[in-house]
Amino acid sequence: MGVTVEVHQVYKYPFEQVVASFLRKYPNPMDKNVIAVNTVEEKRDVSTGIIYRKRIAICRNVVPEILRKVSILKIPNIQLEEESWLNPQKRSMAIQSHCLTWTQYASMKEESVFQESMENPNWTEFVQRGRISITGAGFLNCILETFASTFLRQGAQKSYRLFPREPELAGQIPNKV
Repeated sequence: MGVTVEVHQVYKYPFEQVVASFLRKYPNPMDKNVIAVNTVEEKRDVSTGIIYRKRIAICRNVVPEILRKVSILKIPNIQLEEESWLNPQKRSMAIQSHCLTWTQYASMKEESVFQESMENPNWTEFVQRGRISITGAGFLNCILETFASTFLRQGAQKSYRLFPREPELAGQIPNKV
């Protein structure tokens, strides 16, 4: 079956500021589910200027306790892999992420883009599409997909709320990413 989640937001901040905040937003005290984010690869293409990053996020397992009675769900943390391509010249960043945990039972993939807003060059548009599909859990497939889609929607909303509440960081964010 599978569930798709789509998010579109406009941040009323310049692209460089939004991207710098995105790259530093985890871990933070407002979202204790993300324990760590480690950059495992970073390189710049000298001909295009595009910066490629691969990061691994370690997150708390947020599956409700009642569902953790199923042995495959009884783990403390999950891992996500995120790859991003930052094009400073075009003021855009594409991101692809997927879950590294439970790959034999579930597929979770997200594609996101940050880009300069066509409405206002000092604003940034964010578009995200995520797809979750769970197999091999029998009657729990639908329940787990519903929980996962709700969690992703809440996470996207929380991420949107985090940025405007950080105006004190504006002076700390570098102009170049």
